[in-house]
Amino acid sequence: MVADRRLISSGSSFEAVAGYSRAVVEGDYVHVSGTTGFDYALMTIDPDPVAQCRQCFRNIAAALEQAGCTLDDVVRVHYYLTDAALFDRLAPIFGEVFARARPAATALVCGLIDPRMAIEIEVTACRRR
Repeated sequence: MVADRRLISSGSSFEAVAGYSRAVVEGDYVHVSGTTGFDYALMTIDPDPVAQCRQCFRNIAAALEQAGCTLDDVVRVHYYLTDAALFDRLAPIFGEVFARARPAATALVCGLIDPRMAIEIEVTACRRR
């Protein structure tokens, strides 16, 4: 392990099974893994895509906080949607969350591992000195 690398876990059973970390801090950068709308404390997911999107951002914010960042420090975001029609419903939430950060962004339509998942969000943040 690199000396300045720190691994952050959400406590999700998914991390142990698949061998990954919720986030990895390396130098000034924080790489947050693809994050879904699961409430990790309860291991439940709301069927509503809007609720899932908001939970994704709560989960990401918690990981960033552990790394000394906020959502305002995000420089790159990838949105993975299961249906292109979701974009119009979720884009206003993206705009609300990233009104200040205005990160470089990409939205993709794809299948996700669990059919209950409607969205997955992955971010990279840069810690400010």
